[in-house]
Amino acid sequence: MARFSIRFLGCKVSQTDAQAVRERLLADGHMESDRADVAVVNTCCVTHEAVRKSRHAVSRAARTRARDAFSGMPANVRVIARRSEETPELVAGDVGAIGCVQAEARLDRVRAFVKVQDGCSFSCNFCVVPLVRGRSRSRRAAAVLGEIHRRVDQGHREVVLTGINLGCYRDREEGYTLARLLREAGSIPGLARLRLSSIEVNHVNDELVAALRETPTLARHLHVPVQSGDDRVLRAMARRYTSTTYLRRLEALGDFNLTTDVIVGFPAEDEPAFRRTVGLVRAAGITKVHVFPYSPRPGTRTAAEDSVPPAIKKDRGARLRAVSHEACIERWRSKLGTDDVVLVDRPGRGYGDDYSPWLVDAPVGELVRVRAGAVSEEGILAA
Repeated sequence: MARFSIRFLGCKVSQTDAQAVRERLLADGHMESDRADVAVVNTCCVTHEAVRKSRHAVSRAARTRARDAFSGMPANVRVIARRSEETPELVAGDVGAIGCVQAEARLDRVRAFVKVQDGCSFSCNFCVVPLVRGRSRSRRAAAVLGEIHRRVDQGHREVVLTGINLGCYRDREEGYTLARLLREAGSIPGLARLRLSSIEVNHVNDELVAALRETPTLARHLHVPVQSGDDRVLRAMARRYTSTTYLRRLEALGDFNLTTDVIVGFPAEDEPAFRRTVGLVRAAGITKVHVFPYSPRPGTRTAAEDSVPPAIKKDRGARLRAVSHEACIERWRSKLGTDDVVLVDRPGRGYGDDYSPWLVDAPVGELVRVRAGAVSEEGILAA
């Protein structure tokens, strides 16, 4: 029996991929431990900072996506640059199985992430994801629904559907779109809350909006990356929509808590373009912005372009985060005196139906009805 540890960097898809490796190793009879014989690090290469953190994590693991990004690692490091579906089998094969296996692995969180789609067939000029994850592909609907049933049986109250480009989800043989999958997943007995990790605005159509509104268990939160609010920058990014289209498609979800991703300092972004991004964030009613300074990635169309100085990127990022923080506080204050249902996912903290953070005194794993009594810098305080 080997002792192993699992760490991931990056998005919820990376977390889900790491969990698949964890489950496979546990099923083969190995033991998860901080004092590991085998350390698995699921890396991220979307930004330069992600690669830096990945190298640090791998180096640290060695002491305790591209192959050139991880060159110079110690001899006991093996880089597995394969599709995510193949990784658990390859890692398990390296470690080896033993005769006596453990019971099915349970996720160690209240919230379970279920991957339904991987890869992307749309090549934005700055994005390395299609190069490292391949073209879009979807899991069969029966497999997805079966996994959700299993997570609910394990005691998870909330399931988050994840993918690289969720709106591309299709099970053509069985006639499933993402909207149909949401409706059927949301009706699984025992599931208290269902949520999407993110969706591209081009896929926010009437069918999806209807499913979001008509499925009671679906959370009133949607993460819709915009990357820029300036049309010239969007064209340079090859994003396939305009700022007007982005705002129009989100009009039907004005009561949802909307969050987004923005890249600051893209080569085509000047100060007026940045101000238009700030204006779009405010116009859309977005409450939380995940801000990323532009980072040229090898193999992309803009790999050789990085014209905005780091100091300007840092300044724009700080300004946009301030706008985001102000919008968060404003939304939280709008809830004062109102009730919500909070899923407590760690001691003293949880999230409401719209993914607003709450500070609440209740057992971890419980869904509790609360009333908003005050607002702090960390979230809404239950009265």
